[in-house]
Amino acid sequence: MSSIPPCPQCALENTYPDGGNYVCADCGHEWPQVEQASAEAAPVVRDCNGNVLAAGDTVVVIKDLKVKGSSIPLKQGTLIRNIRLVEDDAEHIEGHSDKIKGLVLKTCFLRQA
Repeated sequence: MSSIPPCPQCALENTYPDGGNYVCADCGHEWPQVEQASAEAAPVVRDCNGNVLAAGDTVVVIKDLKVKGSSIPLKQGTLIRNIRLVEDDAEHIEGHSDKIKGLVLKTCFLRQA
């Protein structure tokens, strides 16, 4: 049995290696030989402007947000200090504001301070 995988696009086994890629002779699809598992294992968390966020960063809320379970909304410009990244989720962070503890926020509503 061949160690060359079938084409992920058309699922046919008529594939061959070409440099650093595999090529399907039937549909012409190319894909890398070395899977980029390290990029999938650690998702990159980005704010609304595309800046990379890391644990311990400070972020700013870019619009007023209603908070479930609280009558106090998060106002635009509120600082969230010492954020924590949610494991295996690039769209959410955890943090605390001055008035509300234990927040889980979507990164599309945050920008790096």
